[in-house]
Amino acid sequence: MTDDDIDRLVSKLDLEQKARLVTGASVWRTGAEPDIGLRAMVFSDGPAGVRGEGWDERDTSLTLPCPTALAATWDEHLVGLLGGLLAGEARRKGVHVLLAPTLNLHRSPLAGRHFECYSEDPVLAGRIGAALIGGIQAGGVAATAKHYVANDSETERLTLDARIDERTLRELYLAPFETAVAAGVWVVMSAYNAVNSITMSENPLLANPLKDEWGFDGVVVSDWGAVRSTAPAGRAAQDLAMPGPEGPWGPALAAAVRDGQVPEAAIDDKVRRLLLLAARVGALGLPADDPWPPDLPTGPASGAPEGERAARTLLRRAVAASAVLLRNEGGLLPLDPDRPRRVAVLGPNAVTPRIQGGGSAGVYPRRTVSLLDGIREALPATVEVVHCPGVSHGARPTPLGTANARDPRTGEPGLLVRLLDAAGREIHAEHRLTGHIPEPARTVPARAAVVEIRALLRPDVTGPWELGVAGWGRVTLEADGRVLIDEEVERDTDDPATVHLSPPYRTARLPLEAGQDVELVSRRRLDPGSGVASALAAGPPRPEETAGLRAAADLARSADLAVVVVGTGQDAESEGADRTDLNLPGPQDELVRTVAAANPATIVIVNAGGPVALPWREEVPAVLLSWFPGQEAGHGLADVLFGRAEPGGRLPVTFAGRSLVSTVPVDGTLTYAEGLDIGYRAWLRRAEPPAYWFGHGLGYTSWAYEELSVPAEAAPGLPVTVRVRVRNIGERPGREVVQVYLARPETSLARPPRWLAGHAMAEARRGESVEVDVRLPARAFQHWDAGQGAWRTEPGGFTVLAGRSSADLPLSAAVFG
Repeated sequence: MTDDDIDRLVSKLDLEQKARLVTGASVWRTGAEPDIGLRAMVFSDGPAGVRGEGWDERDTSLTLPCPTALAATWDEHLVGLLGGLLAGEARRKGVHVLLAPTLNLHRSPLAGRHFECYSEDPVLAGRIGAALIGGIQAGGVAATAKHYVANDSETERLTLDARIDERTLRELYLAPFETAVAAGVWVVMSAYNAVNSITMSENPLLANPLKDEWGFDGVVVSDWGAVRSTAPAGRAAQDLAMPGPEGPWGPALAAAVRDGQVPEAAIDDKVRRLLLLAARVGALGLPADDPWPPDLPTGPASGAPEGERAARTLLRRAVAASAVLLRNEGGLLPLDPDRPRRVAVLGPNAVTPRIQGGGSAGVYPRRTVSLLDGIREALPATVEVVHCPGVSHGARPTPLGTANARDPRTGEPGLLVRLLDAAGREIHAEHRLTGHIPEPARTVPARAAVVEIRALLRPDVTGPWELGVAGWGRVTLEADGRVLIDEEVERDTDDPATVHLSPPYRTARLPLEAGQDVELVSRRRLDPGSGVASALAAGPPRPEETAGLRAAADLARSADLAVVVVGTGQDAESEGADRTDLNLPGPQDELVRTVAAANPATIVIVNAGGPVALPWREEVPAVLLSWFPGQEAGHGLADVLFGRAEPGGRLPVTFAGRSLVSTVPVDGTLTYAEGLDIGYRAWLRRAEPPAYWFGHGLGYTSWAYEELSVPAEAAPGLPVTVRVRVRNIGERPGREVVQVYLARPETSLARPPRWLAGHAMAEARRGESVEVDVRLPARAFQHWDAGQGAWRTEPGGFTVLAGRSSADLPLSAAVFG
C-alpha cells in the first residue's frame, strides 16, 4: 500500500473517527473502521511467549527462555529462529502486534524486571533485539521495541523522573532503540516514566531522534495507561493510547482539535501510521471473507519451526545455548551418563523450576520439564535418581492446581470459579485449572460483586498447612465452613501489574490430615478500580530447617554425584518491584554448603533471571547458570550436564554480589549520576573484581587466541572489520564467542575503560585453527557531542582488544594511530 493510498483513506475519515482510531477499542484491541477496510488489531504481551488477549491457563503457550537468557546465547541466528516461533504462535492466537522485545538496559542488577531485558551493554542488547524483531516480523507480525526510554527499574516506575545527561542517553539508553529502528521495527512503546522532567508520552524524544533523525515510520503505542493528558500528548509524537475506550483521548482529543489545542495534522499523522501498521500485519484492505491471520509460510525460510515437535527441539536447543558454565574445576562437567550408579538431585527448584519471571510478560506454558525429570530421562534405567528439596524458599503458599485440588461440583481436577452478585447469587461459573485467577471470566458482568473460588484440597502430608487468599477489598477464606480469614485489604498502589496480576495474600495455618479432603472457599469483593484478580493457595508443612538440610546431606553422601538447584522464588524478579538485595531467598546458600561438604562431586545449577550473590562459588567444583529457561528446562540442562550439548552461554551482564547504583528515586527523581559507567564498565574502575565478568562463560573445550589483524586501510568514520584467529586446543569440538572491545588510551573525553564493539562465533574441531571476521561499525568509535548535537570521532588512535570476556582479552592492536 502506497503513501497516496493511505492518504486517500485518511481523507475519508472525519475528526471523530480519527480520534476514535488512535484510542484503543478495548484492553487489547484497536478500533475497526469497516468503511475503509480497517479491522481491529490484537495486541499481546510476548517476550517469552504469546499469551493472547486474556489470562486463561487453559490457553497455553510455547514458552521460551527469558530474554536475558536469549542474550546469553550471543547468537543472532538462533534468536531470529525463536522470533519466528513467536510469530507462528501469534498467528495461531490471532495476534497482530507482539509487545516485545524489551530493550531497556540492565542498569542495576536489582531491577525487578531484569529477566525481561537483554543486557547491560547497548550493543549486545540492540543486536539481540534486532534479531528477534527480524524473526517476528518475517512472520507478518509486528514487533514492539519497549519501553522507550529509561524504564530501567520498577520502584516508582509509573512516575519517576529519570535525569540523564544527553551523551549518556544517546550512547547507552537510546542506542538499542536506534538499532531496532534500523532493523525496521514496526512499533515502539513509550514508557510510563518521565525523562528529564517530561513524561514519555509527551516527550520530545518521540519526535527526535525517534521519528525525525532515525526515520521511524511505525506506530508509537503507549504503555498501558501511560497517556495521561489530552492536548500535550496529542500534540506529541505519541500515536496510539492503550487501553481503551476510556481515557484522555477519544472524544476529548477531537474536542481539543476543535479548540485549537491540537493541530488536526498531528492526528492525521497518527492515523496514517496506524493504517500503515494495519497494512503491514494484514488488517487493512483484505476482503471481508479473508480472515486474519493470512496464510503465511512456515519452516526454515520463514524462521518458524514446522510443528510442535520442531518447536520443542528448538526450545531445548535454546536452553543449552543460553546456559552459562560459570565454573568447572577439575573438568567435572560434562558427566559420563554410564558412570554414576546413584544421583542426588536436590533443592526446591529441581522439581518446580522457575521458567519465567513475574508480571505482564507471564504466559501459561504448554508444559514444564523439570530438571529431575530431565536427568531421569537422560540416564539409563539402572541409575537411581533420588530427590529431596532440603529447604523451602517460598514466602507464601502456592496457588492450587490440578495435582492437589478438585472441583467440588464436578470432581474434576482443578477448581470452581464463580461470580456472584451483591445478593450472593451465582451469575457465572467456570471450571479452572489453577487457583491464580487474574480473570475469572473473559468478560466480567457489571453486576458481579464477588469472585469466589472453591476447591477440594487433598493434602498429601499431615501437619499445619498454610492456606491463603489474594485480592483487594474484603477477602475471606473458609475451610469446611470454618472462617479462617475475614479482612479488608486496602489497595495501596496504582501499578497495574500489582493491581491486576499480583494482589496481596492473606494467610492462615490449619492442621490437615493426609488423604482427607477439605473444602476451601475464598471470596473477594470487587471494588471499583481494584481489578478482578483473585487467588486460592495452599502450602504443605514446611520442613524444619535443620532436618531438611540433614536429609539433603544424607542423600548427597549416599550418591556418586549431587546436583543442587537453587534460585529465586515467586516473590522476587517480577514486574512492579525491585529487589532490595541479590541474596538467594531462604537458607539456600546453607543448602549448597551442606551438600558440598557431604559430597565433593557437587554441581550447582542457578535458576534465576538475573544476577544473584553466590558466596559459596569457590566451594563447589561446578556452577551452571540456567536463567529462567522456559518450558524445556530439564531436557536442555540435562543435555548440557551429560555433554550432548555444550553450555553455549556467555554472560550478558556482570555477576556481583551487590549493585553499584540505586533503583530508588529521591523525591521522585532517579539520577543516572554514573553516566556511561554501568555494568562491567563500572567494575573495571574498581579495585575489587566482580564474581564473574560480562562475557564470561566456559565451554567443554579450550581455546588459544593466536592473532588479531586490523586492516591497514582502516579510516575514521567508516566500519572496520578485524580478523581474529583462534585455535581449539581442547579434547572435543566446540564453539567460542569471540568478543572485541575498544579502548582509548589517550582521550580528552570521559570514557569507559573499554566497551564492547562487536562479536562473532567460532566453531572448530579438536586442534583446528579458524579465523573469524568481526565487523566494528563506525558508531563504535564515535561519541555524542551534545554541544554540536552530532556524532563525532575523536582524532587519534584506538586500541582493539579481542578475547573471551570483558576482562580476559589477550590480543590487542592499534587502529587509526
